[in-house]
Amino acid sequence: MKKIKQPKIFVLDTNVILHDFRSIHNFQENDIVIPISVIEELDKFKKGNDTINYNAREFVREMDKITDNQLFDKGVKIGKGKGLIKIELGHPFSTQMAESFFEDTQDHRILATTHWIKENNADRVVVLVTKDINLRMKAKALRIMAEDYLTDRVTEEQVASIHKEVITIKDIPQPAIDKLFYGSGSTLKELRIKNAVANQLFKIEREESSHPVLARYNSLTDSIIGIKKINAYGIEPRNDEQAFAIDALLNPEIKLVSLTGMAGTGKTLLALAAAIAQEEEFDQILLSRPVIPLQNQDMGFLPGDIKEKLGPFMLPLFDNLSVIKKTFRDTSKENIRIEEMLRTEKLLISPLAYIRGRSLSNVFFIVDEAQNLTPHEIKTIITRAGEGSKLVFTGDIHQIDSPYLDIHSNGLTHLSEKMYGQELFCHINLTKGERSELSELAGKLL
Repeated sequence: MKKIKQPKIFVLDTNVILHDFRSIHNFQENDIVIPISVIEELDKFKKGNDTINYNAREFVREMDKITDNQLFDKGVKIGKGKGLIKIELGHPFSTQMAESFFEDTQDHRILATTHWIKENNADRVVVLVTKDINLRMKAKALRIMAEDYLTDRVTEEQVASIHKEVITIKDIPQPAIDKLFYGSGSTLKELRIKNAVANQLFKIEREESSHPVLARYNSLTDSIIGIKKINAYGIEPRNDEQAFAIDALLNPEIKLVSLTGMAGTGKTLLALAAAIAQEEEFDQILLSRPVIPLQNQDMGFLPGDIKEKLGPFMLPLFDNLSVIKKTFRDTSKENIRIEEMLRTEKLLISPLAYIRGRSLSNVFFIVDEAQNLTPHEIKTIITRAGEGSKLVFTGDIHQIDSPYLDIHSNGLTHLSEKMYGQELFCHINLTKGERSELSELAGKLL
């Protein structure tokens, strides 16, 4: 007689729920256990305006809806085709744990609960799911299976696709190149291209020049159109990738842009310059970034009022604005216009937490350091975009400050991979540092 395969038991850590409050629906027919210590931790996060606070509140509501006055002692059915969910009360440390861990922390309580479940379900696979890599190491040392929350992780191959090099084309007939160079556009067949996705970027080499013709595939007209190097509010592209970026940022048909690249490649500067160049087309320009305190230092420990506390986190954005202003004389109409925009808040630089929940209709919205956002946070921002808005996400997926995100799970990676090839979206990976020779060298070697 064939043995029936038992469903697995997944024990969820707090950070998984704070990352995605609907995570309990993503484990198919397997059972889920929430340690009581996780519920205790969630209670501390329920007040506030950040995404983690929202997720904490929504998870509790989701659990209340699922239980519908049922008790957790034997588990509650999550839904059709899904397993049971149960809240497990705390259990004492095993002898092995007591000898290994001296502190009574929430993480160790979660480990103790997982260890007890494993010991009392010898016929089933028990897995601790946590985004805390250190907790995963501790679990594995105790011979407990542990893994990251995999639902919104991007594979190595998909990460590599984000760094897609611009396609270089050689040996193209001169008439087809001339059509691109003078702006009339060429067909895929004329350029000997078999297929292309929306807003795919090309460099078409010419025999008589060391400078290639830059081009982009327009899926609406099914043609390759040439891209010229133009400036945006005094900022001129210094390399081909920057020219691609300015083209996408100034194109009204492209509503969503992601710019990746190491520090000093000009991501934020180009986005801000393009926004100011188009300020008459939008009701407001919002420039924002998530606040990630270093070394887990809470904002409340810093001196001063809220503006003084947040000031240092916003300095890089003001620095980029200063670069733009320095391209003009102090008394120029361009600088006077920027000062007027700041005074009237037509141009607003603010932490992301202060912008969440706002209406984003007819707004040019730049989110800097987007690699520190979760996929859910990025989705929440984009789904709030109203008519006439343009959203730009910039960041370096190799420099992540959030402790529970990595190159595979951060929102910028997720966005760039999932949206690639859509008509409204364009992704550019900036590869050459333009801040200084020293900055580029440090970015590559350190």
